[in-house]
Amino acid sequence: MTIVIKVGDKVMSSVLSQSNLNDLAQITHQVPTVLVHGGGNTVTGIAEKLGIQQKFVTSPEGFRSRYTDAETIQVFTMVMAGKINKEIVRHLQSRKIPAVGLSGLDGGLIRAERKQKLVVKDERGRRRIIDGGYTGRVTHVDVSLLQTLLTAGYVPVIAPIALGSENEPLNLDGDRTAAHVAGAVRADLLLLLTDVEGVTLAGGIVPRLSAAEAKRGIPNLGPGMITKVYAALEALSMGVGKVVISSGHRENPFTSAIQEQAGTVVEA
Repeated sequence: MTIVIKVGDKVMSSVLSQSNLNDLAQITHQVPTVLVHGGGNTVTGIAEKLGIQQKFVTSPEGFRSRYTDAETIQVFTMVMAGKINKEIVRHLQSRKIPAVGLSGLDGGLIRAERKQKLVVKDERGRRRIIDGGYTGRVTHVDVSLLQTLLTAGYVPVIAPIALGSENEPLNLDGDRTAAHVAGAVRADLLLLLTDVEGVTLAGGIVPRLSAAEAKRGIPNLGPGMITKVYAALEALSMGVGKVVISSGHRENPFTSAIQEQAGTVVEA
C-alpha cells in the first residue's frame, strides 16, 4: 500500500502540531507515504511585503488561481521550495519521520508544459484570454526517484513547482500535483487535507461519492472544493484506488481519514 497526502496552507499549523505529527508518524512507519504541500497564503503575504502585488484569476469552470508573472514565480519558488518545504521537513524530523524535502525541479522530478494562454472570467463574468505567465500543466512525474526514496524508507515532501521545457520554474496547483504524483506511484489512496470536513452537497457533508456523482456535483461547489474534486477525478482516472477529502483540523486527521471515519470518500 502507498499513500499520497496533500496538506493545504490553511491547515498546516494544525497538521504540524505534536499530536497530529504523532498520528502521521504512526502511518509513515507502516506505509510508504509521499507528502505534497501547499502554501499559497504564505506566498501572498511575503510577496506583498516585498511590494509585489498578487493577482488571482478565475477560469470559466470555476478554478481560482494565482496569476504567476516573472516576479511572482521567483517569490513562489523561494517560499514554497525554501521556507515552507524546509519547515515541514524540520517538523517531521522532530518526530523521527525521515523526511526529504523536494520540489519538482529537483532531479527533474515533475515536468510541465507552460500554459501559453489562460481563459479567465472578468468581474462581469465575460471571458478573456490572457498570457499564461509561469503556470504549468504536469506532463511527467519521475516515479523512479520517488520509488528510490520510498524503498529506502524516506518520506518525500514535495513543493508544487515544475520544470518547464526551457528549464524554467512553473507554478502548479498543489491538489492536482498531488493527483499526478499519486497516479505516478500507483497510490492506493490520495488524501486531500483541507479546512472543511468534506464535500458539501445539498446542505450537508457527503460521506461517499462515485466519480460520476462527484462530476455531476461540481457546478454546485465553491472554487476551493472544485479544484479538489477535479484532482480527485484526475487521480482516479490515473489508477489511484480512492481519494479522501477531509479536514486537517480534526484530531488524528490522517488515521481518521484513512479509516474512513471522516471526510468524503471518492471512488471510481
